[in-house]
Parts: sequence; structure tokens; C-alpha cells
Amino acid sequence: MALGGAVAIGVMTAIQARVNGVLGVKVDDGIVAGFISFSVGLIALIVVIACIPSARRGVARLIRGIRHRRIPFWMLLGGACGALTVSTQGLTAGVLGVSLFTVGVVAGQTLNGLVLDRIGFGPAGVVAVTPGRVAGGVLALAAVAISLAGDVLATVPLWMLLLPFATGVGIAWQAATNGRLAQRVESPIAATLMSFIAGTIVLAAAAGASIAVRGLPDAPPAEPWLYLGGFLGAAYILLGAFIVAHTGVLLMGLGSVLGQLTTSVVIDLIWPTAAGPALWQIIAMVVVAVASVVVARIRPRRRRATSSSLSSSASA
Repeated sequence: MALGGAVAIGVMTAIQARVNGVLGVKVDDGIVAGFISFSVGLIALIVVIACIPSARRGVARLIRGIRHRRIPFWMLLGGACGALTVSTQGLTAGVLGVSLFTVGVVAGQTLNGLVLDRIGFGPAGVVAVTPGRVAGGVLALAAVAISLAGDVLATVPLWMLLLPFATGVGIAWQAATNGRLAQRVESPIAATLMSFIAGTIVLAAAAGASIAVRGLPDAPPAEPWLYLGGFLGAAYILLGAFIVAHTGVLLMGLGSVLGQLTTSVVIDLIWPTAAGPALWQIIAMVVVAVASVVVARIRPRRRRATSSSLSSSASA
């Protein structure tokens, strides 16, 4: 069930990437688009929390923990990486397409997920780096290599490909941090609220700086669906805070990769972009990504002493 939730996170992330990417193109400012998306998500989350008594109690524990300094400051910063995610979506996903954006995220998320699991940063503690998990990470990176084949590097600037990688690194850290905070306050929804508050503050400052440099963005579009990114962000951050303690950072990342790539294929085939990868690349990326999740789930079998080995040891 936890792995299925990770896949669902990937599906929502892929849809959010295209929505925020189009919003960024419409307002001609990806950072402002990210601020709009995060603000919508924050408002939706506040409304939900107001209707759920257990969520309100979790927020009260969060406030007391901050006031009495029982919660480390770094646990409050997960939303900063969420701000990077939605800003990068607004800046690049509308140009690269969701598939190419996703494989950049895969690389950063996979590498950082391995590191965070090994050092025990996530709520699941130290997660053994088994051969299967390493092989899953290698296959995920192979999907990235496939995405860069052909004319992709010739059609888009390098910085536009590096930003999704940085986003993937941040997503892995955000999931681990929010999971730790959810454990501390005994409320994933309170941890999600803190993530959105931090992200909105960061994006408000960044949007102000962008407007000061570039001038006012275009008027926000009238299409309601372009504001769904914030709702999707709230949903998958909350779900991630629930399940990361059961999966570890890497496996949750690989499950979300499967959901992201599969959904991005559908989106890019229905709604292609000029810089997107070729059809053969898209198919190969998905196949390799599926293999990475399957391989990462393989656990080494414990050796059991057989009767022959017992008898031989007894005779020795």
C-alpha cells in the first residue's frame, strides 16, 4: 500500500508539473507561477485543517514545539525545497515537457535518496543499502541517460536540464524532513502545513525579487484548471509525510518515479512540446524506470542452515 501511495505521488507530481509549467508560460514568470500555486495549496490546506479536529490538535502541538524550541529549526525548512520544485516546474516543464523534466528529477532524487537512507536522515532511520536498491538507483540513472540521447542537448540550454536535477535532490530531502517533523508532532497534516508556510514565504520573497528585476508579470489566466497545481502539491506532500516512514526515502522516490514517468508519457503524447524526447526515448525511459522500482524491492534472502551443513559442522 505504501508503494502504491508513492506511485500516486508521482502521478500527481507529473500532472502538477504540466499545470505549473503552462501557468508559468501564461504569466511569463515561472517564480510568480510557483508562488500562485503554493498560495492556493496553503489556502486549501488551512480550510481542510479547520474542518478536522485531529489536524487542529496537530497544529497546536506544532506551535507549542516551535515556541518551546523542542523542534529543531531545520525541520521547519522542508517547504523551501517545495518552493524550488514548483518554481522549476514553472520555468522548465512548459518547455522541456513533463517526461524530460521528470528524468532530471529522477537523477537527483535517486542519488540523494540513497545517501539519506544510508545516513539515517529519514523517519525510517538507517535503511540498508542493499544490492537491489543500488541496482534500482543505477537503472533510474540509466533512464536519465536515455533521455539525453538524440538532439535534446542541442535544443535546450544546459541550465534548464540541471534545474530538474536540483529539484530531485530537494524533493528527497523534503520528504525525509517532513517525515521527521510529522513524527515529532504526531500529525502529517501539521507537517504539511509547515512545509507550505515555509515554501510560500520563500516564494513570496523570490517573486518580489523577480518582479523588481523583470517587472510585473502578465495577468493571471482565467482558466480554473491552471490553479490545480497547489491542490495537487498539498495532496502529495501530505501523502509523502504519511508513507516515507514505511518505505524509506529511496523506495518512495523510485515509486514516485514510476508514477511520474508513466503519467508524463500520457501527457506528452496527448500534449507534446517542441523540446520533448522522441517516442522511442519515452518508451525506453518508462521500461527502465519500472525495472528500477521492481529491482529495488528485491531483498536478499537470509541463509538458513541446512541439515547437511549442521551435520558437517557437528562432525567437524
